[in-house]
Amino acid sequence: MKKILWIAFATLLVGSAAAQAPFPGRPVSMLVGFAPGGGTDTASRIIAKKLAENLGQSVSVENRPGAGGNVATEMVARAVPDGSVILLASVGSLTVTPHLVAKMPYDPFKDLAPITMAVVFPNYLVVHPSLGVNTLAEFVKLAAAKPGTISYGSSGIGGAGHLAGELFRMMAKIDIVHVPYKGGGPAVTDLLGGQIGAVFATPASAGAQVKAGKIRGLAVTGAARSPSMPEVPTIAESGYPGYEATNWYAYVAPAKTPRDVIARWNLELVKVLNSPDIREQLHHHGFEPQPGSPEALTKYMEREYATWGRVVKEAKITAN
Repeated sequence: MKKILWIAFATLLVGSAAAQAPFPGRPVSMLVGFAPGGGTDTASRIIAKKLAENLGQSVSVENRPGAGGNVATEMVARAVPDGSVILLASVGSLTVTPHLVAKMPYDPFKDLAPITMAVVFPNYLVVHPSLGVNTLAEFVKLAAAKPGTISYGSSGIGGAGHLAGELFRMMAKIDIVHVPYKGGGPAVTDLLGGQIGAVFATPASAGAQVKAGKIRGLAVTGAARSPSMPEVPTIAESGYPGYEATNWYAYVAPAKTPRDVIARWNLELVKVLNSPDIREQLHHHGFEPQPGSPEALTKYMEREYATWGRVVKEAKITAN
């Protein structure tokens, strides 16, 4: 009887110690597939700071730009699945580039474990003042008059900005040239310098510059106007009904990460994304937090994969 009581007591002690042990028990690397200054970088740093406070241990944001986010995504797909490496991934690397690249180095549905949706938001079509346009109609008129001469930047091939631009090019029937960058930050930097004429940019990378009058916001790619810049009309209401291109970021981990670890990551990230102070900071940059379950993210990815697959085919978008 005494032996049974001791075993029960020891089990209780072990369980209590495990419950109080720090998670995940080692420094965390939060990878981002784009250069500093863009949307994913901004959102990840806001979230990582709060996450580190809650966990009581280091959470470092690591920028690994390249191939529209695919470099970082492949790194996480091949990382040790011990809970110490997670990725704030984008719509491009998870659901678009598989339609563009014949030999993908990873399968987003087999090599990654969904954790939670992070944020959703529209992009903006922003232009340099030297173009001399103030409305979307004027931009289209200029592009039609000078086919193949107006370039637009994005955070990379297959990213949300690229898709938004190609969908608009197709609907407006204009010839504008895509210039891919290793992140929204570098694209907006070149726009400010006049190296390119336009960018389909995230609110985080372009919002402050629009408000400062350094660049002009012509339209929003979402179905509704953005609360962060309500004066900028949507592309749909500017003469292209049915146009919608929504951007989003989500958290994933290596596929073989234990299910209980994924569940704990979901718990911690949802807690952060629902924190009033974090929501306020994300809203300031034009992001709408939408945390949920791993299952909900999986279904969302499947829908987006099918949707953008059709767009890639119809718009004849290539990885070149």
